[in-house]
Amino acid sequence: MIGLLCFVLAVLASPFKSKLRLEAENAVLRHQLNVLRRRLHGRVRLTNSDRWFFIQLYRWFPAILQVLTIIRPETLVRWHRAGFRRYWRWKSNTRRGRPQIQTELRVLIRQMSMENPLWGAPRIHGELLRLGFQVAQSSVAKYMAKPRGAPSQGWCTFLRNHAPNIAAMDLFVVPTIGFKLLYAFVVVRLDRRDLVWINVTAHPTAEWVARQITEAFPWNEAPRYMIRDRDCIYGAVVTRRLRAMGIRDKPRRRGFLPGHRLEHTGGR
Repeated sequence: MIGLLCFVLAVLASPFKSKLRLEAENAVLRHQLNVLRRRLHGRVRLTNSDRWFFIQLYRWFPAILQVLTIIRPETLVRWHRAGFRRYWRWKSNTRRGRPQIQTELRVLIRQMSMENPLWGAPRIHGELLRLGFQVAQSSVAKYMAKPRGAPSQGWCTFLRNHAPNIAAMDLFVVPTIGFKLLYAFVVVRLDRRDLVWINVTAHPTAEWVARQITEAFPWNEAPRYMIRDRDCIYGAVVTRRLRAMGIRDKPRRRGFLPGHRLEHTGGR
């Protein structure tokens, strides 16, 4: 009796469904029948092509969960997460970036910087180019011997002394269920780790970042210092906006903050 009632309700609701949705539900029902015909010893065996079929239809038409009977919705979500992890593991294994510098060249850069303390990275970089070494100036600055000067205020001391007047901003990537990339922009205050502002876009620009900073802080409540990384998205437009708001820009060489990490999950 309950099954007949459900059938009648489905028939009454069918004129209000789109044609594509009805075709998707029919395809799922037919595929489930084909899977049941292949079962051995009372157990349903699903292949990778079957899983891919159900996942793709679920991405396009989430309403097919109403007609799925041989698998549970949480099983379908688990399959998708497994495929998502494999996809990004494969994509992250591709080797990119600059080639590694040979050990002999690192030793030469350090030796030249120690024997010529008045030479900076541009001078040493020019001398290496004359010798036939193809290396970037940033790499030369990285492997130069650091001068031993008088101890100054450390980074942790600076944060501890000025935490109430410091904010930090960062831009990180959030992958979507369709394997696309969104860019999330966040601003936090360091004294109480309050989340001041968050926004998401698919096409970040320097003008968009500058507008987010303006919307995050009223002109009379802007922090004194702003910590960020050296991402190229923070162009001249962002630095001019910070200067106009009376904020001193404090870019970091790498990372968001020492000892802090922003955790995020890709919503699907």
